[in-house]
Amino acid sequence: MAAITRTLHGVPHTGARLMSTGATKRTALYDLHTKYGARFGPFAGWAMPLVYSDQGALDSHLHTRKHASIFDVSHMLQTRIVGADRHRFLEHLVVADLKELPVGGSTLSLFTNDKGGIEDDTIITQQQDSLYVVSNAGCADKDFAHLNKHAKIFQDQGADVEVRKIEDHSLIALQGPSAQKALEQLAGIDLAQMAFMTGQTVDIAGVPCHVARSGYTGEDGFELSIPTSEVVGITARLLENPEVKLAGLGARDSLRLEAGLCLYGSDIDATTTPMEANLVWTIGKRRRAEGGFIGADVILPQLAAKGGERRRIGLIVEGAPARAHAKVLSADGEEIGEITSGVPSPSLGKNVAMAYVRKGFNKRGTSLKVQVRNRIQEATVVKMPFVAANYHKI
Repeated sequence: MAAITRTLHGVPHTGARLMSTGATKRTALYDLHTKYGARFGPFAGWAMPLVYSDQGALDSHLHTRKHASIFDVSHMLQTRIVGADRHRFLEHLVVADLKELPVGGSTLSLFTNDKGGIEDDTIITQQQDSLYVVSNAGCADKDFAHLNKHAKIFQDQGADVEVRKIEDHSLIALQGPSAQKALEQLAGIDLAQMAFMTGQTVDIAGVPCHVARSGYTGEDGFELSIPTSEVVGITARLLENPEVKLAGLGARDSLRLEAGLCLYGSDIDATTTPMEANLVWTIGKRRRAEGGFIGADVILPQLAAKGGERRRIGLIVEGAPARAHAKVLSADGEEIGEITSGVPSPSLGKNVAMAYVRKGFNKRGTSLKVQVRNRIQEATVVKMPFVAANYHKI
């Protein structure tokens, strides 16, 4: 894996990692990306668009905040968990309360390990007869193996559960204030009553698709699971709307950081606990009382004691942008942590960053310092998200 600390093929980047795992795969939209002048980079073994010829990462970021952009996220893992024991099975692996999740409801959850660390973050949607799970591309092989390993254990104990990889659907994210109107034009229905973090089947240009009102930008938007045979045509139809443009990983990364959203492998990993990452809100109330998920014997006592040695924080950084692995210092110059992601915020005109610091230095308003190359720069702990979320409200 190559760590990108300043630019990504000329694209400003937070310091997150581009991951390559051997042969480069292409999504079904590769030729469409090429038609629009995409520059590609490797991510998790896939050739993914970074920017397009009509606008750079900065312009693409701002276009998403003002209008709408399409992100190709077909490299992510889509699975369906079926069987009468599907809730009991998946609740062993994640921290969410899935039994109480209403049909059509979605939730962000965490796969955890026996040391209380986060193996991946995932979005789970309750469907009538299954659980629809979307996981990160960088963890796809690991997650699928993990699901199947534990499914086999459950099956050997007589449980009715099966893990099915969804291989005939591609995934795109339509994000931004104009997303609803753009999608309504192809769906022919009013989506105003579709709540944030819900999913349902919608006919888009006559094609049945799973549509989830969610995303990774802090804006209103939708993730569309589309039959791969139809994804090019539907994407092209969406692009006929003058307010909709294609956007790549360059803009996606700065948008998610402004929204205070973690990137797995950078801001959370297998050594990070939900308490340290400020993600305890993902643990359902019943799950806190009952446990039953992998690592609960570590996570729940830490939650009760407000334990853990570090905390994830947001920083506004003066001077040059602070990138991943830059040292964070106390006001007295003691090393207390490290930047995990950082970028000049296109929306704010300030340098923003996520970091982990020793517990006690995470209070909002705390003055800290960051070492950027050989310079010591001032930084202040602030609340995340850096840019207020614009999620749809009913």
